[in-house]
Amino acid sequence: MHAHVLHSTPDGLANAPSLPPEAGPGPRLRRSTGLAAALVLGLASSAFAADYHFTAVDVPGATWTLANAVNDTGLIVGTVRDASGVHGFLKAGSSYTLIDVPGSTLTYAYGINDAGQIVGVFDDATGRHGFLKDGASFTPIDVPGADMSAAWGINNAGQIVGEFNVVSGVDDHGFLKDGPAFTTIDVPGFAFSGALAINNVGQVVGFNAADIVSGPQHAFLKDGALLTNIDVPGALHTNATGINDAGQIVGVFTDAGGYHGFLRIGGSVTTIDMPGAAESGVYGINDVGQLVGFFEDGAGVTHSFLATPVPEPATWGMLAIGLLGVFGQARRRRAACRPSVSPHSSKPRTGKPGLRCSQFAAA
Repeated sequence: MHAHVLHSTPDGLANAPSLPPEAGPGPRLRRSTGLAAALVLGLASSAFAADYHFTAVDVPGATWTLANAVNDTGLIVGTVRDASGVHGFLKAGSSYTLIDVPGSTLTYAYGINDAGQIVGVFDDATGRHGFLKDGASFTPIDVPGADMSAAWGINNAGQIVGEFNVVSGVDDHGFLKDGPAFTTIDVPGFAFSGALAINNVGQVVGFNAADIVSGPQHAFLKDGALLTNIDVPGALHTNATGINDAGQIVGVFTDAGGYHGFLRIGGSVTTIDMPGAAESGVYGINDVGQLVGFFEDGAGVTHSFLATPVPEPATWGMLAIGLLGVFGQARRRRAACRPSVSPHSSKPRTGKPGLRCSQFAAA
């Protein structure tokens, strides 16, 4: 059985779960125009947290596969080990492409934005570095003065978050890279912090710990200057590894039963476990609500998954009723041009002479 850990001490970087150890450090509505339509969309959204369709993600010929992030177009990036070593990978539809930074001995891919820009980590003869892959171009990311650097996440504005240390095994800090500028992200009172993901609103999630070897690890949300602890209740350790634009947060936690994934919406936390798996965890989330993560089978082999939200059968009926209500309401409005009330105003809107019903009756 591979050791699933929430930190990695051999490489000197605290991080989100790395699976297995040779994987290296590892640890992301359309506006409604009518009240009935808003209700329909709301029902669908609430159902997403309740039911998922799980699909295994395995790079052909790999010893193990670890999916770390998924963007809004469904592209997945992660890390894989095969007979030739450890590589990053990009999954587009059913096609897998390996990612190797030129001159590297190991490459790990961790984050991807909607433009297809990829960030991650690579090792070479000089140490450990972060990287940005933009098309065919690779750019190293090294925090000035750092002993080691790692890039964990990227948003659509090209802002990159990650982790660095100055003295290996003594300190770890998160960072935000915005253009050429680096800003340190530290949770006060903790020697170890790491920024693992950033959304398009600029919210950052990650982990912090007083002692990365023996102490508990915690998860945090940084929203502007506000830092909030978001530990899973009752967990021994919690890492927050992904956040989407709606502020939905995913990650990994441990309890007496092992490793689990979680989804946090507002103040509510839902455990996400791959059905039938010995252990599992969630690393990324996109704006559609799709999740990616890992699971371990009974033989101790690490695989990855894509979990797509699926409305429950009962919800489909409610969706149909809601849609019928929308269509019926529109039909009545076309038949009789009565004054209508906008959901955004308390005053009635009255049809003007010469205007078609559809021009004023629709909210």
